Amino acid sequence: QLVESGGGLVQAGGSLRLLCAASGRTFSNTAMAWFRQAPGKEREFVAGTRWSVGTIYYAEYADNVKGRFTIFRDNAKNTVNLQMSSLKPEDTAVYYCAAGKRSSLISVGEGYDYWGQGTQVTVSS
Repeated sequence: QLVESGGGLVQAGGSLRLLCAASGRTFSNTAMAWFRQAPGKEREFVAGTRWSVGTIYYAEYADNVKGRFTIFRDNAKNTVNLQMSSLKPEDTAVYYCAAGKRSSLISVGEGYDYWGQGTQVTVSS
């Protein structure tokens, strides 16, 4: 089970941190990611992370959030967070946490076995 929190209303230029807490199993050896869906639009990839080598995890970002968003996971706590800065009105969407994918294609939603219920992020101009 995945549960997101941390969404809310923020002004443009502000910051928010989203938290995804996993329970029931560990996801340390699978990809974890954030996706979002704005009204009338398709779901899109935001950021993801997967195991690379040793204790190093690889992170990937959508072009439109690079330099503004940071994803980080805590395997001991079974969580994955998304730090969002310099928010823009176009970042407004419902943000979903996903986990359980074993493929290296972490930016593709297909293959994630677990999804959270979503948390609303609204950025006002």
